[in-house]
Amino acid sequence: MPFSKGNFDFKEFLEKAKEDFEEKWKNPSKNTAALEDFDLLKTLGTGSFGRVMLVQHKAGKDYFAMKILDKQKVVRLKQVEHTLNEKRILQAISFPFLVSLQYHFKDNKNLYIILPYVSGGEMFFHLRRLRAATKRGFHESHSRFYAAQIVLAFEYLHYLDLIYRDLKPENLLIDSQGYIKVTDFGFAKRVKGRTWTLCGTPEYLAPEIILSKGYNKAVDWWAMGVLIYEMAAGYPPFFADQPIQIYERIVAGKVRYPSHFSSELKDLLRNLLQVDLTKRYGNLKNGVNDIKGHKWFATTDWIAVYQKKVEAPFIPKCKGPGDTSNFDDYEEERLHVSSTEKCAKEFADF
Repeated sequence: MPFSKGNFDFKEFLEKAKEDFEEKWKNPSKNTAALEDFDLLKTLGTGSFGRVMLVQHKAGKDYFAMKILDKQKVVRLKQVEHTLNEKRILQAISFPFLVSLQYHFKDNKNLYIILPYVSGGEMFFHLRRLRAATKRGFHESHSRFYAAQIVLAFEYLHYLDLIYRDLKPENLLIDSQGYIKVTDFGFAKRVKGRTWTLCGTPEYLAPEIILSKGYNKAVDWWAMGVLIYEMAAGYPPFFADQPIQIYERIVAGKVRYPSHFSSELKDLLRNLLQVDLTKRYGNLKNGVNDIKGHKWFATTDWIAVYQKKVEAPFIPKCKGPGDTSNFDDYEEERLHVSSTEKCAKEFADF
């Protein structure tokens, strides 16, 4: 099943995308703005070494999401390499379903990564709400619409030798058209063979990561299976109170499917949530085409999805470009500045 229609050839697009990426990868951009260029409006999320805020560019009046990372915390949590990777990858990628870097800069205390503001909020926010109301996840056609975008995004990333490594509903934003933007590239990495780092979210880790075997891009396809299951069920396939119990279940690879899952969906998930790497879809001779050609995706027009010509099954309610009603509320904190430069050496390349 070739992925081309009319005059649009996805393979050609990927070739060109790789050239563009290589150029930016070899010549990464340096400081492109400053804190005083923005008005800080509201916290959208918090993490272990910083927060994400809604900001407005003073000159252009556009809204952005500003990721603020405390340099000392990044160093203490041994995330320097991940953070430098994230900035270098974000400034080099360009794809409809991935966020990309708008501006970045640093001051004495923090690193700042400025991304598009996606006003529909996290998929997690909407999935949690739906599960509370219906005890289920999204309808299968709804899950398939999102899954198709992630498949295309991963096909693009993998073509550039990038592994994403942090797929989960919290990292998927829904834009005003109802389409997905994958965010948070903190664990993304350029890998031409195998890598060994233990990172990711417990419920989404592939067995080979847990077993410290060295792993490749196939971990993203496993995570894709976990995501599709969670979207359609409202809860992930492997869960327990303690991470160690979750890991035991993942490594055993035994999955129970809700009765409302179609036989096509169960078949696709058995091939993605496949502990044996020689049988996992996405990792076989046909690569991503085993997934795109699977009967669960029989009704998917891949080019139309890529071109955003398919009507989204759900449009988040937004009262305008700076609306934050699709995000949870967080306690606000004043942004601290420092008169002395911290961790200059570690972040010289930022």
